[in-house]
Amino acid sequence: MRSRRGSATTLSRKTEKFRVNPFAKVFLCATSLLAAIVVLPSAIFASGVDPTTVYARAWAVLAAEPYVKQGFHVREDYWPGDLASGERKAVRQQLFKGNEYWFWLGTEVDRAKVSVHIYNSDGKLAEQPDSWAKAHLAAAHIIPKTTGSYFIIVSVEESPAARTHWALAYGFR
Repeated sequence: MRSRRGSATTLSRKTEKFRVNPFAKVFLCATSLLAAIVVLPSAIFASGVDPTTVYARAWAVLAAEPYVKQGFHVREDYWPGDLASGERKAVRQQLFKGNEYWFWLGTEVDRAKVSVHIYNSDGKLAEQPDSWAKAHLAAAHIIPKTTGSYFIIVSVEESPAARTHWALAYGFR
C-alpha cells in the first residue's frame, strides 16, 4: 500500500512533464485564434448560409443585448428571410402563459425601416405598448394571456435595396 505522500510526489512529477511555458501558451492561443478568423468565415459561407443573413442576425441579437441584462434568455434559433419594400411575412410561434417574450428584428441595410408586430390566434394585436422600431431594428414585447399560437408579422416598410435580408430572434424569461 502506498503512502499518500508518495502518490502526491508521483503525481506532481507527472504533471511537471506537461507544463507549458507562458510563451508557448500565448503562441498556441494566437495561432488558434488566427486559424478561427481565417477558416470560420469561409466555412460559414461555404455551408450555404447567406452572409447578409448572418449580419442581419447579428443586428437582431445586438438589439437584444439590453434585455439580456434584464434576465431574458435569447434562443439560438431564429427566422431569416428577405422581403421587398412593403412586403410582410408571418411567423407562427407557440407562446406560453406565464412567460414574457421579446422578438427582435434586424437587417444589415442601414437606411431600411423595418417593423415587427405580434397578433394572437384571433388576429388581434397582442404586443405590449413598449414595443419599438428604430431604423433597421425593431422589437415587439408580449406577455401572453393564454398559451397558444401567436403570429409575428415581420415587414420591411422602406428600403433602398430591392430585397432586404432580415433575421428575427427572440428571447424569454
